[in-house]
Amino acid sequence: MSVRPIQRLVKAKPAIEGAGVHLRRAFGFGTTSDFDPFLLLDDFGSRDRGDYEAGFPLHPHRGIETVTYVLSGAVHHKDTLGNSGSIGAGDIQWMTSGGGIMHEEMPQVRPEGIAGFQLWVNLPAKVKMSRPRYQDVPARRIPEIAGKDGARVKVIAGTVGEVRGAVTDIAADPIYLDVLLPPGGAYRGPIARGHTAFAYVFEGSATFPGPGEEEVTVSHSRLVVLGDGAVVRVTAGDRPTRFLLVSGRPLREPIARYGPFVMNTREEIEQALEDLRRGTFVRQA
Repeated sequence: MSVRPIQRLVKAKPAIEGAGVHLRRAFGFGTTSDFDPFLLLDDFGSRDRGDYEAGFPLHPHRGIETVTYVLSGAVHHKDTLGNSGSIGAGDIQWMTSGGGIMHEEMPQVRPEGIAGFQLWVNLPAKVKMSRPRYQDVPARRIPEIAGKDGARVKVIAGTVGEVRGAVTDIAADPIYLDVLLPPGGAYRGPIARGHTAFAYVFEGSATFPGPGEEEVTVSHSRLVVLGDGAVVRVTAGDRPTRFLLVSGRPLREPIARYGPFVMNTREEIEQALEDLRRGTFVRQA
């Protein structure tokens, strides 16, 4: 079976979001057509409270899903629909904003600081105005499996072998894995042909097949955009390596984007802004 080669490499760039949260943006700047149906991946992590304590005060979303995966620390969240709670180390929240939600995400100041990721996933036109929903999954419910060659794989979404991920019923039919390799270990797994796929190395370094016969070493804080194929192959270097592996079915729909709103036409963006002005943005049913 054909192995997916590196299509291009992207180095995560410093960014400031929310009320002053310092993070690294792997993609989400400029065009995101290479990542369809994904729109953004942020890597947030610091022990300096000044980098994160201001958090993400109340703000709107429409037309997308936001996926928050916490590695360490805790994030408190609440919204104008009455939902609230905290997600801690190893937990994930997959929020479908649908037709509109106002929420806040506030990292909690702790000795270990905060670390994790936020991924934005586009919604197809037919469900952009659906009712908002959450899938809050504690770490204990995320299956972890032992792969060949020493890999440990947390299956957040999608299926690995006979193991189904903790998050289900997502329009993009995604795979979202957190893979830990020991020194010299390897991961090999299938991804549907035609689906967008990328890997984000956030600890250590790993080798990926290049566009020719060569192997390319990728260090941490770098994103690998993978070409098409049936199999992903990754080999760790001389230290433990950890990476996210994400894939999904492209929507191939027009995108109109304005900050936290992602719709299909400019008129729909104008409607979202008008709904905010009128106080009719959040719909209870």
